[in-house]
Amino acid sequence: MALPNAYAQYNNSKVLTASPAELTLMLYDGAIKFCNMATDGVEKKDIQKAHTNIVKVQNIIAYLRSTLDMKYPVAQDFERMYVYIERRLLEANMKKDKEILDEINEHLHAIRDTWKEVMRINKEKGQL
Repeated sequence: MALPNAYAQYNNSKVLTASPAELTLMLYDGAIKFCNMATDGVEKKDIQKAHTNIVKVQNIIAYLRSTLDMKYPVAQDFERMYVYIERRLLEANMKKDKEILDEINEHLHAIRDTWKEVMRINKEKGQL
């Protein structure tokens, strides 16, 4: 019983001590994890698992959209990307379509990998 509690405390500590950039990376990682779980649900014809995990990805994307600071031009690019992903998630959920989920997963990986690279560059410059 103590082990799960220790793991939960570690995860909680990780979130509480993370920088905003690290929290964003965690959100991307979570979206990828839930997208993978949704794909697994579709493959196994587990409609509830697919639905539940697609909704989790939708919630993460909606949160990321809500944090955009639109005074920066790059935020408008992220807005368009997030709107597209949200639309495709809705389609994937209605159709329980693995191919759409695979496409979304590719986009999420590309965004996450770009974000990691930005973090690395900023860290080297001493900005993180």
